[in-house]
Amino acid sequence: MSATDLQKTAALIQPGEFEAHEHWYPKALNATIHPMINFFMNLDKERIITRYCHMHPTVQKDKLKEMLNYRAKYFLWAGADLLNVTSAGGKRQMVVIENNSCPSGQKSMPLIDDNQEQGSYRLLVERTFKPYLKNLRNKIKGGLAVIYDKNPMEVSGYAEVIADVMNEPVYYTTYHKDEKDPAVRFVDGVMEIRNEEREWLPIRAAFRYVTQKPWNRLPLLSKTKILNPIIACLAGGRNKMVAAKAYDIFNAELQPHGLKINTPETIWDVSKNEVPLWVKKMGGQAVVKVPYSNAGQGVYTIVTEKELDNFMALEFDYDRFIVQSLIGNYHWSSTTAAGKLYHVGTIPNTKGNTYVADIRMMVSSTENGIRPLCTYARRSATPLVDHIEDGTDSWKMLGTNLSFKNPDGSWGSDTNRLVLMDRRDFNKLGVGLDDMIEAYIQTVLSMVAIDKMAQTLVNKNGKFRMRLFKSLNNDPGLINEIYKNEKV
Repeated sequence: MSATDLQKTAALIQPGEFEAHEHWYPKALNATIHPMINFFMNLDKERIITRYCHMHPTVQKDKLKEMLNYRAKYFLWAGADLLNVTSAGGKRQMVVIENNSCPSGQKSMPLIDDNQEQGSYRLLVERTFKPYLKNLRNKIKGGLAVIYDKNPMEVSGYAEVIADVMNEPVYYTTYHKDEKDPAVRFVDGVMEIRNEEREWLPIRAAFRYVTQKPWNRLPLLSKTKILNPIIACLAGGRNKMVAAKAYDIFNAELQPHGLKINTPETIWDVSKNEVPLWVKKMGGQAVVKVPYSNAGQGVYTIVTEKELDNFMALEFDYDRFIVQSLIGNYHWSSTTAAGKLYHVGTIPNTKGNTYVADIRMMVSSTENGIRPLCTYARRSATPLVDHIEDGTDSWKMLGTNLSFKNPDGSWGSDTNRLVLMDRRDFNKLGVGLDDMIEAYIQTVLSMVAIDKMAQTLVNKNGKFRMRLFKSLNNDPGLINEIYKNEKV
């Protein structure tokens, strides 16, 4: 076998190839959307603002309107994970756990309109991707590409819809972090794709679903337009450390207007040796996160001494962690200055069991502000218990992410825990219209915070401000990865 036989090449997708059954989970393909979710997804922006300000009288209407009308510069497509929580006094709120660049969700969303078979795949392409290409500063004569490192069911759907909307072929290929001789390269900031004839072709714009350490192979600021650009990842879309600081900074701006990004109490820049001290300060329960992981990887829920010992025995590529207050059952949540928060959870099933569930809210920046695209929920593997025992596996009780990594490095998904926003599943969540509005607004605020941070990290000449980034995130492991790729 010759070296050329081992070379990866990109497939070419032509307009007219979209097949709905290939891009939705079977349980979502024929599901009927819940009437309340349908109503929410079609709710006029002014009505959302009026309702939210009615329910939150201290919120300034003009500021909320400004947020919902915001036009993002770098972080154009986002998906926040939110927990429905309450306090001992019964104050319910939606708490942002993280906001992701390149989020999944389309394959889990029932159609809002049965006559629009491409669903919100097409909404994202028409509302966000196509307008993003209108004002290309660098007039690169080249094609369009879709690159990914997981989730082919969803990503191939985007590729086929882009081909339809743009009415031109689209190159479609993997781009894994350890891939040998991939079909993607960058030459002087321009992405090139190796086609099936093994020719390298320039790409003027690309849609990416590259999620695993994307900064180790994609440039921070490329001449080829990329949705989302890597700067959005480092500013918080794939960097929980900088995201936490972005939220804190933006909350100071929002505070006079009655708005706030709700987050767990977060301690950043924590070295591994300091972790036990912060866990103890939070009452023995906490969440420790590797700031640059995703898909449920690198998140450690700690509720017992054994789980803390297990964490301390692990080896990591990075030197800095974040520690967050743990939201659990009322009897065993972290103790913070703001008091305890605990999960509202799902409506009890016939066995009386309540499960932790989170809500994914996907949004994108459009010419008419930030609009919702799709939403779904996920529940934990085992039910919440009132009291913790030594052998308790807290991740099974608190972790909701459906993705799991196979021994060969490929990814799978546990769809048994997927909760659709359809007539059958939605009622189990125990949320109402005001909760969905709150989830949407929290998603928007966190997205704006990260986009503003991304803008801060780019100077007037369009160059990445590495010195400022180091002051925000001085983690040698991460910095080395960026330096190796950027050669800065």
